Amino acid sequence: MPVGIPKVPFQVPGDNDASWVDIYNRIYRERLLFLGKELDIQTSNQLAGIMIYLSIESNSRDLFFFINSPGGGIVSGLSLFDTMQAVEPDVHTLAMGLTASIAAFLLVGGEITKRRAFPHARVMIHQPISMLKDDGFKDWVMETDEVMKMQEDIIEALCKRTGQPDGL
Repeated sequence: MPVGIPKVPFQVPGDNDASWVDIYNRIYRERLLFLGKELDIQTSNQLAGIMIYLSIESNSRDLFFFINSPGGGIVSGLSLFDTMQAVEPDVHTLAMGLTASIAAFLLVGGEITKRRAFPHARVMIHQPISMLKDDGFKDWVMETDEVMKMQEDIIEALCKRTGQPDGL
């Protein structure tokens, strides 16, 4: 039995015949987006592009962003978070399964009154970490400084979007 992305019929308004499209394409047309793996730059760019396209298509219909992810890259997550803030439609965020690390930060990026976690969802957030590469002490110090700046940005956004006091 072949394994892959299922195809479903979709009829474009005005067409007589339905065509078969992959299920994600069909779901995107209903303004539903999914993050179901570790977030990397490619996935972040793809989701941001879909959000921007759907925002252009209709800026009055909300987007629904389902998250089941162990996290991923900080820069990729910050990029997607910024996109969520920039698009005009409200973005509902819904945690399902595991929503951890930068994915938990994306959960907070949803419209303040439109964030949810399913009953069996698990949400976890932690401090950003440096990769501590073996490129030498100077590079390590520069990387640590950048991670600290990102950590401050994330904490500031979390405090603002949750109404909690600054924990620094």
